[in-house]
Amino acid sequence: MASEPVPVSAASSEFDAHIVKVLRHRVGKDERAAKQHDWYNAAIFALRDSIIDRWIESTRRTYDASGKRVYYLSMEFLIGRLLRDALSNMGMTREMEAALTAHGLDLSTLEELEPDAALGNGGLGRLAACFMESLATLDIPAYGYGIRYVNGMFRQRIDDGWQVELPETWLAHGNPWEFERLESTYDIGFGGEVVADGDAVVWNPAEHVEATAIDTPVVGWQGKRVNTLRLWTASPIDPLKLDAFNAGDHFGALAEQVRADSLVRVLYPADSSAAGQELRLRQEFFFTAASVQDIVRRHVQYEGDIRTLHEKAAIQLNDTHPSVAVAELMRLLVDIHGLEFNEAWELTKKTIGYTNHTLLPEALESWPLPLFERLLPRHMQIIYAINSRVLREARKAGCTDAQIASISLIDESGERRVRMANLAFVGAHSINGVAALHTELMKETVFADLHKLYPDRINNKTNGVTPRRWLQQCNPGLTGLIRESIGDGFLDDTAKLADLNALAHDAVLGEKVAAVKRANKAALADYIKKTMGIRLDPDAMFDVQIKRIHEYKRQLLNLIETVALYDQIRSHPERDWVPRVKIFGGKAASSYHNAKLIIKLTNDIARRINSDPSVGGLLKVVFVPNYNVSYAERIIPAADLSEQISTAGMEASGTGNMKFALNGALTIGTLDGANVEIKEHVGDENIFIFGLTAEEVAAARADGYKPREVIAGSRELGQALQAIASGVFSPDDPTRYEGLINGIYESDWFMCAADFDAYAATQRQVDVRWNDQKAWNSCAIRNIANVGWFSSDRTIGEYAREIWNVL
Repeated sequence: MASEPVPVSAASSEFDAHIVKVLRHRVGKDERAAKQHDWYNAAIFALRDSIIDRWIESTRRTYDASGKRVYYLSMEFLIGRLLRDALSNMGMTREMEAALTAHGLDLSTLEELEPDAALGNGGLGRLAACFMESLATLDIPAYGYGIRYVNGMFRQRIDDGWQVELPETWLAHGNPWEFERLESTYDIGFGGEVVADGDAVVWNPAEHVEATAIDTPVVGWQGKRVNTLRLWTASPIDPLKLDAFNAGDHFGALAEQVRADSLVRVLYPADSSAAGQELRLRQEFFFTAASVQDIVRRHVQYEGDIRTLHEKAAIQLNDTHPSVAVAELMRLLVDIHGLEFNEAWELTKKTIGYTNHTLLPEALESWPLPLFERLLPRHMQIIYAINSRVLREARKAGCTDAQIASISLIDESGERRVRMANLAFVGAHSINGVAALHTELMKETVFADLHKLYPDRINNKTNGVTPRRWLQQCNPGLTGLIRESIGDGFLDDTAKLADLNALAHDAVLGEKVAAVKRANKAALADYIKKTMGIRLDPDAMFDVQIKRIHEYKRQLLNLIETVALYDQIRSHPERDWVPRVKIFGGKAASSYHNAKLIIKLTNDIARRINSDPSVGGLLKVVFVPNYNVSYAERIIPAADLSEQISTAGMEASGTGNMKFALNGALTIGTLDGANVEIKEHVGDENIFIFGLTAEEVAAARADGYKPREVIAGSRELGQALQAIASGVFSPDDPTRYEGLINGIYESDWFMCAADFDAYAATQRQVDVRWNDQKAWNSCAIRNIANVGWFSSDRTIGEYAREIWNVL
C-alpha cells in the first residue's frame, strides 16, 4: 500500500528542524548567532542531503544495470546559481520557503548570496550546463568534465566607459555544492622524452602535476536522476622545495605550486604571447588527460576488458578544446593497455564524438608544432602516426594534393601547426554541427575535404535550452499564466506549449502576457536603477542585445542604427516615435581591441543620448556591466525585442535566440545559425528577418564587394558613420573611432554597411507592429507556443539515440 503524502506544513516543519540541525552541526552556529550567509550555507547543506541520496541511488542503478555512460568534455560549464535550480527540480521550493520563513528569512534574499560560478564565458558554457541538466532529466548516466577555475572568466567593470578586467572571486566564501574526491587523483605529465623499452614505448615526462576531482551534483527535473559534474583542480607533486626555501629562495621554492595554480586560475588566458599559448595548451591537456584517464580507469575497474570501452562509454568533445583526447586515449590504449595501434585507432573512433561550434578559422584551434612536440612528445608521435594513416586513405581515395594538404593534421602552409579540429574529426565516429545551416556550411567550408573523404560522419544536432531554468525558474509569472491557460503538461514536455497556438488571438490572454512582461520590465528597471542609477521606462520597448562582444555578432550594426535613429528623432520630432530602451551586455576578450572599443562606443553613445532632452523618453541606451547567467535571468524575461543580427554564415547556432523567444520576445535577426529554424517554427509573420543570406555574403566577398559605394548610396548610414568617426560621441578624443569606422569603409568584412538599410527598415517595421499591441501580443504568444522544440531535452534525445546509443 502506497504511503500517504506528507502535508507541506508537516514536511516544512521536518525540513525546518533539519536546517537548524545542519546550521548547528555543520556551519557551527545557533539560530541566534547565525547571519544570513550562515543560513544560506545551512539551506544548501540541508537540500544537498536530499540530493545526495538521489545521487547515490542514480550511481548504483547505473552500476547494477552495467549501463553505458556519456562523458561530456568541455572547457566551460556556465552553470549559474544552483540553489533555485536544484530546489525546483527536486520539488522542494515550498518546503524551503516555509522553513526559512519560520526564522524570518526570505528564500529569494538568500538566493542572491550565491555567486555565479565563473566556469564559462558564453553560449558554449551555457549549452554545456543545459545539456548536463537534460541528461539527468532524461535519466541518462553522465559525467561532465571540465576545470574548476579559481577565477574563471574575468569580472567586468566599466570605468569611464571602458571595460576593466578584474578577477572573478566566486570561491571567496567557499562552495557548499562541491565534494573533493582525493581518491580520484591522476598524474599529468608534460615534456620529457619518449624511449623504447623492448617492443613498448615509454614516455618519461620532465614535469608532473596532480589532477584531483571535485564533484558537483547535477539534478534532473523531478529529481529522477542526479549526475556528476567533475571539475579538476591542480596541485604540484612537490609543493615546497624546502632546500631552496631554507637557502633564501622563497619565491623559487614555490615555483611548482605557482605552475600548478596557473593551470586552474583563469579561463582562456590571453594567447597573444608565446607564454599564453603554452598555458592554454597545458590547460587543455591537463583537464582532457585527467578526464580520459578517469574514464578508462572506471571502465577497466568495473568491466575488465578495455576492448569493450565503446560499449560502455561515449566521449563527446564540446568544440576543439578537448581534441587532444584523441591522442591521449590512443596513448593509454597502446602504451598502457598494450593494444596494437590499428585496433586502438578503431576503438578510439567508436568511442569519441566531436561537436563543432564555429566556422571561424581562428577559432579552430591549432598549435605551433615545436610547442606541441616539446610539451607532449608522445602525443606528437601518435598524431604523426594517425596522420600517415589518414593521408594514405586520402591518396587511395583519389584526393588531390590540395585536398590532402587540407585534410592533414599538420598545417604546412607557413609556420607548421597541429590542427586540433582535424584531429577531432578523424578521431571521432560522429561530427555534429549545432544548427541546420551551420552543419551544411561545415560540409562546404572548414571541413569540405574531410567531408568528401568521410561523407557519413557529419550530422546535425540543433542546440536547445533547458526550459526549467529559462522559463520556469526565470519567469514564474509567465509559467503560471501558461499553466492557467493550457495546464501543466508543458512542464514535462515543452512541445505541449503548442497548445497555446489555439489561444494566440485571445485578446484577454494577450493582455495577460503583456502584463507579465511589463512586471518583468519594471523589476529589471528597478534593478538597473538600484545598481547603475539609470532610470528606465517599463512602458518603452526593451530592445536587447546581450552576448559576447564580437565583430561578427554586430553590436556595431546595432549602434550605428541607434545613432541613425537618434538623428532621425531629433530631425523629425513631429513623428510618432516608439519609445525604446536599448540594452547591451557582454564581455570582450581581454586582448580583442575592437571588441573593447565597441563597449566604449556603446557607453559614449549612451552618455550623449541619455543626457539629451530632445529625445528624452523616446530613446535610452544602457550597457549593463558584468553580464552573466544571473543577469540574463533578469533581462530575458523583460525583453520585448531580441537582437540576433550576426553576419549570416558566421554564428553556429546561438541559444540566446531560443531563450528570448521562449519568454515571449520577438526576434529581429539575419538568416543565421538557429534563427533559420526558429523562423520555420514560429512562422514568417512572427519574426523580423532582414539582410544578406550566408550565400549572398560569400558571393559579395568573392565578387569584390565595395562598401564605399554602399555607404555613398545610404544617407542615414553615411551620416551615422560620419558622426561616430568625427568624434560627435567622443569629444574628449575625436579620433577614437576613426580606425573602427575606417574598417567599414575599407573592407566591411562583417557586412555592417551592406545590411544597414535592410536592418533600419526592419526596425521601423518593428515599430509598426509595436503600435498594434494586440498584434504584438499575438506574435509573442506564437513565439512561446512554437519554440518548445528548442528544448535541450530534444537535443540530448537526438544525441543519445543517434550518436551515443544510450536510449
